[in-house]
Amino acid sequence: MSALYTATATSTGEGRAGGQVTSDDGVLDLTLAVPAAMGGPGGGTNPEQLFAAGWAACFHSALKGVAAAAKTPIRDSAVVADIGILPNGTGGYTLSAALHVEIGGVDQATAEKLVEQAHQVCPYSNATRGNIDVQLDTTVA
Repeated sequence: MSALYTATATSTGEGRAGGQVTSDDGVLDLTLAVPAAMGGPGGGTNPEQLFAAGWAACFHSALKGVAAAAKTPIRDSAVVADIGILPNGTGGYTLSAALHVEIGGVDQATAEKLVEQAHQVCPYSNATRGNIDVQLDTTVA
């Protein structure tokens, strides 16, 4: 099967420690920095923030899509993705994820069903399933 779209980005310089990341179309052009919480200077973005932004946007789109397919109007929705980086116990690192989903216009049970359906559809959720700890929580706003 062929890809519907391929995103291309390049990291140069010192990677997360002051390097640059750019997309092939030039829209993304960012300086990276190790976060202060990890002993770095901060002042730039980092791979975990980029991953969190991508997953939040993708999951939100999946949520909107499953709600539309179910003919269930929702309003005031938002997805907050928390991505943690932690030692894996063997000298490397792994990620954890928590997706906090807020939905208005539906009851709690419907909101939770939509979030679970979005989790089955979202490419980020599918790519990480079984590989990292993912927690979902749903709040009706």
